Amino acid sequence: MTDPKNLEEIEQLYALRGCLHYGEGVTQIEHALQSAILAEAEGAGPDLIVAALLHDIGHLLVSEEDVAQGRFDDRHEAVGARMLKALFPEPVWRPVALHVAAKRYLCFTEPQYWAGLSPASRQSLKLQGGPFDQAQALVFQSAPFWQEAVRLRRFDDMGKRAEISGRAFADYLPMMRDLSAAVTKA
Repeated sequence: MTDPKNLEEIEQLYALRGCLHYGEGVTQIEHALQSAILAEAEGAGPDLIVAALLHDIGHLLVSEEDVAQGRFDDRHEAVGARMLKALFPEPVWRPVALHVAAKRYLCFTEPQYWAGLSPASRQSLKLQGGPFDQAQALVFQSAPFWQEAVRLRRFDDMGKRAEISGRAFADYLPMMRDLSAAVTKA
């Protein structure tokens, strides 16, 4: 699948592939919406809300069978961030790039965190390299937007509820347009 080049193509991608499940009890689109709603509820700014909405877009760019089977680490965070970098400012794409590292970091720094992960997140953690060690955690803490990535990770973890959010992807298009406009003007 080719990378979306604009917001309309992102919306089309979610319309076409957002119904996919990836080992969790919700679809990709519902997970995205729940994550964004949680960011809004916590008072996050537009950058982090859009990052929460689009954090797993990289999953939508690999084959459906591979996503469903969880056979390998698809590096969805890097794939998604690379694509988002062309359309959004750094405070959107950088936390997306770091949200898997944030899971690894939290598993190292908060011993109880691992126990709260969903079975699919535990499985993907193995494929992603497992919990950080102390040296990796220190490197992560020196990365720009690492704290936002940790916040994003928590929205990601909580955005997997069976109930439907009642929101639509289109509800976030004005916010995405505003953020994207800042990049195209630069």
